[in-house]
Amino acid sequence: MRVDVLGVGFDNLTMEEALDRGMELLHSPGAHYVATPNPEIVEICRENLAARQAVNGASLVLADGIGIIKGARILGTPLKARAPGIEFAAGLMARMAEKGLSLYLLGAKPGVAEAAGEKLTAKYPGLRIAGTRDGYFQEDGPVIEAIRESEADCVFVCLGAPKQELWMARHGEATGAHLLCGLGGSLDVFAGVVERAPKFWSDRGLEWFYRLCKDPRRAGRMMKLPLFLVHVWREKGRR
Repeated sequence: MRVDVLGVGFDNLTMEEALDRGMELLHSPGAHYVATPNPEIVEICRENLAARQAVNGASLVLADGIGIIKGARILGTPLKARAPGIEFAAGLMARMAEKGLSLYLLGAKPGVAEAAGEKLTAKYPGLRIAGTRDGYFQEDGPVIEAIRESEADCVFVCLGAPKQELWMARHGEATGAHLLCGLGGSLDVFAGVVERAPKFWSDRGLEWFYRLCKDPRRAGRMMKLPLFLVHVWREKGRR
């Protein structure tokens, strides 16, 4: 049973349990997808019914962000642990490499997915990069066909929310992949274009503050976090 946080249902799993589930889905018939909502995405889902349906329709919904953990605790339904999408992706690739499985990278600016692929194959020997494509495409058909022809086992869909969740819900089956993961800006980190917050900050749930300090232009987006907490407290009062 999922834990409801402002209309978004989160799977109550540790990271290891999430990875176990991810590997199960990779070896299951059909197409499945993973959503990794943070408070910003939950706020989008509150206003956008299609986005909320796409996120809740995922086979695996992970709590990406300390705000989700705090929100669930305030509501009296605590989650076991935070499961950042980028860490889930890293753990999944390590396991995929052991099995010789293949991965398609979709998203980011031109050249980023290719650079990420080169770094990831070096970091995870045994992982096969089936193909790459930037996120600046106008038509879905050729992209879907390219993924299908690549016979990728898994696709990292990094198109930003809620576009990536809607895309996975709509086209996942057509790609022929067994698992698709919506991972926002993760390709930029994997390619080395963007630096992830140091462990000191991430361990304390302050990645958001580190990113804000590095890029003040994110201030508008970061305002979603206090708004999210306001809505959580209102929901607690309503309950």
